[in-house]
Amino acid sequence: MPKFIVHLFFALFLAACGGKQPPDSTRQTPSEPTPQSGMEKVLERGELVALTAYSSSSYFIYKGQTMGYEYELLQYLADYLDVDLRINIVDDIDSILTFLNDGKGDIVAYTLTVTNDRKERVNFTENLFISEQTLIQKKPDNWYNLPKYKVDRQLIRNVLELADKEVHVRKNSSYYERLINLSNEMGVNINIVAVEGNTTTEDLIDMVARGEIAYTVADREIAQNYSTYNPIVDYKTAISLPQQMAWAVPKDAPLLLDTINAWLTHFKKYKDYYYIYDKYFNNPKRARRIAKSSYFSFLNPHLSPYDDLIKKGAEKINWDWRLLAAQIYQESRFDAGETSWMGALGLMQVLPATAEMYGTFDLHHPEQNIMAGTRHLKRIKEKFAYLDSINQIKFTLASYNVGTGHIYDAIRLAKKFNKDTLLWDDNVAEMILLKSKPEYYKLKECRNGYCRGREPYEYVDEIMARYEDYKQLIK
Repeated sequence: MPKFIVHLFFALFLAACGGKQPPDSTRQTPSEPTPQSGMEKVLERGELVALTAYSSSSYFIYKGQTMGYEYELLQYLADYLDVDLRINIVDDIDSILTFLNDGKGDIVAYTLTVTNDRKERVNFTENLFISEQTLIQKKPDNWYNLPKYKVDRQLIRNVLELADKEVHVRKNSSYYERLINLSNEMGVNINIVAVEGNTTTEDLIDMVARGEIAYTVADREIAQNYSTYNPIVDYKTAISLPQQMAWAVPKDAPLLLDTINAWLTHFKKYKDYYYIYDKYFNNPKRARRIAKSSYFSFLNPHLSPYDDLIKKGAEKINWDWRLLAAQIYQESRFDAGETSWMGALGLMQVLPATAEMYGTFDLHHPEQNIMAGTRHLKRIKEKFAYLDSINQIKFTLASYNVGTGHIYDAIRLAKKFNKDTLLWDDNVAEMILLKSKPEYYKLKECRNGYCRGREPYEYVDEIMARYEDYKQLIK
């Protein structure tokens, strides 16, 4: 049983005994339900809904794999809670706290600077790390040929030099607030230019690098990460004291806050927590390698070298190409030379015997491999034409993985045990798990005997989860 369950029972007991509740002004009325807020709702739904941003550090795809600092931490948190994870991208970062309080998510999983103004609107978790705000400016074009002191002479190193300078930031960002305070502290005027809320910090750093604007502000980690692949950006001038960076939950979700903090306290004791931070913020070689790749989704809308072939194959089976790509990644990680211990070959891990059913194919050839694989998918898909589109996809994927015979067995078991034979999740999927147990696979309904049911169960879940990520990040 996850540790948070004990914590949940204890907190609910305190509440039942008259424990302190949030003031009425912070809670929605019954006529305005918030189905996506609060620990109890997360558990009831079996899903944690996280709001985050599409950025080069938070959430992105590299060579088909979903990655990101926030993304990896959220995976650990969802495992701790024993729930599924759903991520919603917020394009307008200035509105992310509004979206949270409107019930569009359970948590803002995007490192925010903890400020007093924000603490009036949301509750912050324990800090993830300590950072500071830095001035982003462009080095001289020939900076690499100059000694450091000559570079410094052409850059702002004393914040007093910001007097009457234009600095572009988002209106509702902590950077805007800090610049106002800095201007007051120094007794000078900083010309703060507010930009649209859907302009990311990285967008603004890009604009500085291209010479379109002179200055912006970023947290040191974001700026440091960016500078690894565009070193013309300077971020050495701090404009703030060290500040706490944290996630946020609604004011009316104190139990969720306590649970997340309990997880953070526990997780910070392990090296995985610090490994994730170093992976995204302290590994310049890795950052440069990702940034230079054609398959880094933040800079290039490509998943693999085979995107065009995958799109053609998806058309033949009337699937979104990103769904087929998610399946191919599951099968081979886009490695056309992949060979399994069973002798399955190539991108879609097609068995030679299966390919022979549809013609003669060179399974080492990417296009022919996808042609064979999609013909097999089409044949399977037609067997489940009576299902709605989502369940047809899930039954088809499961059959591709383990064989249609085993899926038919699971359908017969579902009928025997009064499950819905038209639904995969929580119904037929639960039955496929039972086919690894002799008391079930020996039943007359199971004409195909033993099956490692965990394999197709997880195969479908992982592909569908990856597909959701691809839909968000690859348009």
